[in-house]
Amino acid sequence: MILLEYRIHFRIKNRNLPILIRKKGAAAMQYTDIGIDLGTASILVYIRGKGVVLKEPSVVAFDRDTDKIKAIGEDARLMLGRTPGNIVAVRPLRQGVISDYKVTEQMMKHFIQKALGRKTFRKPIIAVCVPSGVTEVEKKAVEDATYQAGARDVKIIEEPIAAAIGAGIDIAKPCGNMIVDIGGGTSDIAVISLGGTVVSASIKIAGDDFDEAIVRYMRKKHNLLIGERTAEDIKIKIGSAFKRAETDYMDVRGRNLVTGLPKTIRVSSEETEEALRETTAQIIDTIHSVLEKTPPELAADIADRGIVLTGGGSLLRGLEDLIESRTGINTMTAEDPMTAVAIGTGKYVEFLAGARDEI
Repeated sequence: MILLEYRIHFRIKNRNLPILIRKKGAAAMQYTDIGIDLGTASILVYIRGKGVVLKEPSVVAFDRDTDKIKAIGEDARLMLGRTPGNIVAVRPLRQGVISDYKVTEQMMKHFIQKALGRKTFRKPIIAVCVPSGVTEVEKKAVEDATYQAGARDVKIIEEPIAAAIGAGIDIAKPCGNMIVDIGGGTSDIAVISLGGTVVSASIKIAGDDFDEAIVRYMRKKHNLLIGERTAEDIKIKIGSAFKRAETDYMDVRGRNLVTGLPKTIRVSSEETEEALRETTAQIIDTIHSVLEKTPPELAADIADRGIVLTGGGSLLRGLEDLIESRTGINTMTAEDPMTAVAIGTGKYVEFLAGARDEI
């Protein structure tokens, strides 16, 4: 009788055994490998086997009196410029680097849990991308914040490499590829060959600076004070970096600086081109300086293959035409520029996981 009970117990235990053992391969690693595009404007989370599962603005609203977080992501973005005295809506990342460590850590923890959708027994391996020009101290801050947010292991990848992988470029080949990644806080320009960066430059001029340029222009030209969100709406709806055949118009509301009263004016896309001229010129100059430092063989490859634009800032109308007219090199925007860096970061994690599984 004891022997029979033992056999039944052993059989049941054995039947459950494959469920308890964590299999190697894609099915088992599906929920534990994460790629994060830690952007100044928005955060994107890529889960292996699922793709980009989360895209939220990197904004946190917290109560200054109690130090408690009120909202994170899209809910917090809607509060920007509309909060009472005790509630503050902030962007914990500025120009591609962490400006508020504690808030960034809590924000990352929130987004990781939201992306996974459930508690996991094993902590995930997380790859995070950083701008190419960051210092070791800034890189360490990102690494520490990711560990505190619940990572088992952290891999840091440079943004241009992630953008190139996400744009579908085979970076392992011995030929030059030029990537221009225009994000919210930084623009990264790099020449990539054989899986590494040959020449790169990172400037703290990007999408946020486009918004600030529009705010300055409206103040100077129309005596109208507008907020960050209104400036972003102008940029998205009628913003242009190059003179276009047709002109678009938009009604903009703000506060008249002379009377102090609310006022509505009509703004054209030609005016946005004038407002953004100085900012876009700085990006063009950086592209020019990177091309000057590029070895001749790789420069020939770039002339043949063209320049690839990624990042949210590359969606600005006429930017392709502007770069092409100034450099004489064919310029194209990646298929999905907003998610290219997140996809590239995730694919980099998949590559590392594949290498681990083979060992």
